[in-house]
Amino acid sequence: MLSIAPISDLRNYGNVLEKVDAGSPVYLTKNGRGAYSIRTIEDEEKFQKAEAMIRLFSELNAGIRSAEEDGWISEDAFIEHFKRK
Repeated sequence: MLSIAPISDLRNYGNVLEKVDAGSPVYLTKNGRGAYSIRTIEDEEKFQKAEAMIRLFSELNAGIRSAEEDGWISEDAFIEHFKRK
C-alpha cells in the first residue's frame, strides 16, 4: 500500500516507521512534493542488487556492441591479454 506523509510527521518518527514494511516504503513530501523515501534494509539491499545488475548488463551490452563494430578477438588473444595483466 502506498504511504505518503509530510516530512513534518518525522517529529513523531515512531509513527512513520510503523508504516514502513518490506515492499511498502513511506514517501515523505516537502512543500507538497516528493522529497524522501524510507524503506526497509531488505528493500534497500534488493534495490542495490538491481542497480548492480543493470550496470553489469549495460557493460555487457557495450562490450557486445563494441565487438560487433570492431570485430571479435580470438580466445587465444583473450587469454593472452589477461595473462599480461
